[in-house]
Amino acid sequence: MLSRKKFLGLAGAVGSLKIIDRKAYSMENKPSLSRIKMATIGAPDIQDIEKWYTKWLNYRVTERANVSEKMADSWGCPNTAGKPFILMHSAGTNDVYIRAVEVEPIKNYQPMTTWGWNAIEIIVDNIDEIHEKMLRSDFKHIGGPENLMGGTSSIRAAQYIGPAKEVIYLTCETGDRSKSTLPIPKSSIDRPFIMILAGPDLNALETFYGDHFQMEKGLRFTGAVEIISTAQKLLPTTIYPLGLLRLRENGNNIELDEYPKSTKPRPNNDGELPPGIAMTTFNVDNLDKTEVQFISEPIREYEGKRSAVFIGPAGELTELIENPRG
Repeated sequence: MLSRKKFLGLAGAVGSLKIIDRKAYSMENKPSLSRIKMATIGAPDIQDIEKWYTKWLNYRVTERANVSEKMADSWGCPNTAGKPFILMHSAGTNDVYIRAVEVEPIKNYQPMTTWGWNAIEIIVDNIDEIHEKMLRSDFKHIGGPENLMGGTSSIRAAQYIGPAKEVIYLTCETGDRSKSTLPIPKSSIDRPFIMILAGPDLNALETFYGDHFQMEKGLRFTGAVEIISTAQKLLPTTIYPLGLLRLRENGNNIELDEYPKSTKPRPNNDGELPPGIAMTTFNVDNLDKTEVQFISEPIREYEGKRSAVFIGPAGELTELIENPRG
């Protein structure tokens, strides 16, 4: 099995590493999920989200509104109807978003301790320069910056916790970007390019997303993940099974993390989105060819495009917006 650092290098720039005892990765299946469209944060105070993200990440608010009844019902969260939300994007990419929706606080909720969407990984230009700025911010620094693969990789990353206890990774390619599978940032801090999903059974996560969306399975690794162990009060040497699924468009991935059996589903207030990273939205070619059980019939709340939401194997909310992208 690959080490974590080797795997993360493979997820980014080191595409020639061999996967032992697993099927070689290829894009021949043409995954029906084309790209990450949006990460949604369930936040007790969206004003804090706006303040932190605009000041320290240079994100821009492009919409302020309240959640419609149709959208709330589509999410299976009727009590979210009428709640305020903001929609933000980076200075470099104006059609991939981070959305913050107001939720009631959950007592004692801690990030990276429950199943579901657990982190947003954002591509950046120079993590060391950004980190110096982040140290002056209200974000809590929990790891890095460090180069992957024991310092031999050209990929460098750091991790932080935001105002809604959401985890963000800021990652950059320090080597030849023309040869990297990381997306090229169009601004100092650009768009989400990996969403990290945790659950109690890696096989179940990989099989569900791989089979339903024609995503190649087989990128697996095991390794210690110190920030997860710290959050869960485990030994830093605790080993986790992890995996990766690549979407069709370059620089769009889902990382799969298997948590210990002692972990539990994400708590949430009845009828509301869960706290932290509440939902991930992907573009899909055709909802009618997507054989998952949606919470409700598709709606047209995104500029006339159809969307629908399903509950995944770890209890996670995943939203699909129909948008054929070639």
